[in-house]
Amino acid sequence: MKAGYFHCFAGAAGDMILGALLDVGLPLSELEAELHKLPLEGYRIGAERATRGTVTGTQVTVSVDATAHQARSLNEILDIIDGSALPQRVKARGKGVFRRLAAAEARAHHIPLEAVHLHEVGATDAIVDIMGAVIGFELLGLEDIYCSPLPSGGGVVTAAEGVFPVPAPATLELIAEAKAPLQVTPDSQLGELVTPTGAAILTTLARFQAPNLMLEGIGYGIGTRHIPQLPNALSLWIGQVLPQAEGELLLVETNIDDMSPELFGYVMEQLFDRGARDVWFTPIQMKKNRPAVMLSVLVPATAEAEIAETILRETPTLGLRIWPVGRHLAQREEVEFQSSLGEVKVKIKKLHNRRLSLSPEFEDCKRLAQEHGLPLPEVYRRVSAEASARLL
Repeated sequence: MKAGYFHCFAGAAGDMILGALLDVGLPLSELEAELHKLPLEGYRIGAERATRGTVTGTQVTVSVDATAHQARSLNEILDIIDGSALPQRVKARGKGVFRRLAAAEARAHHIPLEAVHLHEVGATDAIVDIMGAVIGFELLGLEDIYCSPLPSGGGVVTAAEGVFPVPAPATLELIAEAKAPLQVTPDSQLGELVTPTGAAILTTLARFQAPNLMLEGIGYGIGTRHIPQLPNALSLWIGQVLPQAEGELLLVETNIDDMSPELFGYVMEQLFDRGARDVWFTPIQMKKNRPAVMLSVLVPATAEAEIAETILRETPTLGLRIWPVGRHLAQREEVEFQSSLGEVKVKIKKLHNRRLSLSPEFEDCKRLAQEHGLPLPEVYRRVSAEASARLL
């Protein structure tokens, strides 16, 4: 499976992400051809070689005509994306980025989502940056995106709404919601390293993990500012993902015949919170034909002690059985799918990079069932059928 890893040693911005994609091999002509499918005018994309410190890469500039629309609501942006001839998957991912960004702005400014009016991040150049990044991932065939921890930067930044501390409030909201790792760099001279646009792209589409890659290409996106302390660049590594050893897995089991059924759910929550990969209950018959429950927990060897202590503390059992297990895993992919009932997260099962089957997210289907007053099985059926027709 081909994937990309963003090494954000100097932060990330939308134009830097585009620069890294072009530098690693994305043809500018192909990017422009796809972007022209958007009903968006009044801009030009430029790309040139540039150097920051010891790093040379590609710097992208998006020039916008003075007459171009510079502030839009979320619905206006979604209409632009829906009105394009772009592939459905690109549309869904792009809208997912903007929805997350608008929600972060609403939380940061304590206003309702429908009242959010995007300024810099709703401008033409920001739309080009975000949709260009989504298009670039698709054209390069990157099935998964990974990202390093994000540096905080320091000082203040001036935006249309005024002067903000760094990171900007919306950027912090995006990072917090995604539970992305933030590397604190309390140097006021660094300024803004991660922009709201860069944060929105990465927190929506990337996983903050370090993959094992068979490296095939390296690109550098060059930032606008010259920063004395570090080269203002963003690196993108692309390659094939190698199987990542999780370490030894253990199966922990015990039989319980004297615990209230009400407590089993709580025990399961505690085990998942402490690193269990899976937890399940099996009804069994013990000696003297006494009904009981077998508690089974799949857990990394590194968490064995904490899991064992949790079971011994939270249940009346006197002992545990533990042995090593192996397993084979299919690939999985998560996409935001726009169904006729609304947006749903869909999990796709893959084998040898071929999509085999899919499953809609339960909570999203439950929400749609409540919103439309439909039976939950009917929502599952409609969403599954529509997603299968478009994604498989």
